Amino acid sequence: MDFVYPPLCAGCGTMTGQPGALCAACWETVRFIERPYCDITGMPFSHDRGEGMVSPEAIANPPLYHRARAAVFHDGVARKIVHGLKYADRSDLCAMMAGWMARAGRDVIDDSDVIVSVPLHRFRLVARRYNQSAELARALSRLTGKPFLAGAMRRHRATRQQVGLGLRARQDNVRGAFSVPPVQAPRLLGMKVLLVDDVFTTGSTVEAATRALLRSGARQVDVLTFARVASQGDETLYA
Repeated sequence: MDFVYPPLCAGCGTMTGQPGALCAACWETVRFIERPYCDITGMPFSHDRGEGMVSPEAIANPPLYHRARAAVFHDGVARKIVHGLKYADRSDLCAMMAGWMARAGRDVIDDSDVIVSVPLHRFRLVARRYNQSAELARALSRLTGKPFLAGAMRRHRATRQQVGLGLRARQDNVRGAFSVPPVQAPRLLGMKVLLVDDVFTTGSTVEAATRALLRSGARQVDVLTFARVASQGDETLYA
């Protein structure tokens, strides 16, 4: 089968030894997110402040979610990987992406009972044919053994694409967009939920989704994404 559909690097398109992998050159450019970082938001610090340290932003504006983790910064090759999964039917990348996520989010995975993905609106799901966040959640479930609750949450209001929107516009765009169907609420009652998405940008989407999960009886919500967008300051620190 590889003769007909040879495995290609998700970053540059050159042939690789196995499906869903990167060539050595692209691998070296990926910026993995490592400690030290804020124990709540997962945003890296420029220097080690000690275990369990929290950023001033998290103290001043504590998020609804308990903790957030991400595997890589959303730039360069990582951005191409996300784009490939999201728009180019590269579902073969899910296993690799889930492996990176499992490594980055070991603490939140171990502390979770169930996995839930950020949903797409049904119109966008029809257009895209699959929900990339659900595919990542499913791959993560297979890897970790944590149950994935497909359909646990829905996006009942069609929202604009978040790309290009500022923080306030993003918050307004997704406010009240998510809900948990009454038939699904018992599956979440008292559960520690791991909420999975592809990219963490401003946190507006996962905040809105977390609010819906908590209102439906979830005890705690942690967030795990494949990538996150760095602030300008972090881009200079980690360039």
